[in-house]
Amino acid sequence: MTFKIYDDAKIINRDKLKIGHKSQIDDFVFFNCGEESVLGDFVHIASFCSIIGGGKFYMDHFSGLSAGCRIITGSDDFSGKALTNPTVPSKYTSVKKSTVRIGKHAILGTNVTVLPGVTIGEGAAVGAGALVRKDLEPWTIYVGPDCKPLKSRPSSTILALEKELLDELGLSLKMLEFMNKE
Repeated sequence: MTFKIYDDAKIINRDKLKIGHKSQIDDFVFFNCGEESVLGDFVHIASFCSIIGGGKFYMDHFSGLSAGCRIITGSDDFSGKALTNPTVPSKYTSVKKSTVRIGKHAILGTNVTVLPGVTIGEGAAVGAGALVRKDLEPWTIYVGPDCKPLKSRPSSTILALEKELLDELGLSLKMLEFMNKE
């Protein structure tokens, strides 16, 4: 397996990270691997992205985060029933950890923010600056700050190109089981 993590990427809890073949994490990424983080094959995380929150994070094969994306896998309880922020001992806080899943061939544009508990379906594309607060359907293009569906994204060309590439390289992708966990 070959992958690339650039020298100026900051990876916290690296022992919780599994990273696939030909995947890449660029310089200036901040990645808190939390409870568990799995990146499939041919995954790209661009500069200035952050993955935080302490929960679980999964990216399936051929998915990508464009520059400046924010993935949040957990959050303090802001209701007033607990203290907040990471400087406070955990017995006085109430951090809810969650899971974020990004499906195969999904792509997030520059400065997209994904909130805890969201699943982004296979082949979904999210335009720059969107706030993703709920699950996204497969093979759909979403745009705008409120992440509204625009139109379907055809899968046939992408899947044919995937097959051509894998055949050329003599590879087969092992199915990742994390999309159906929990």
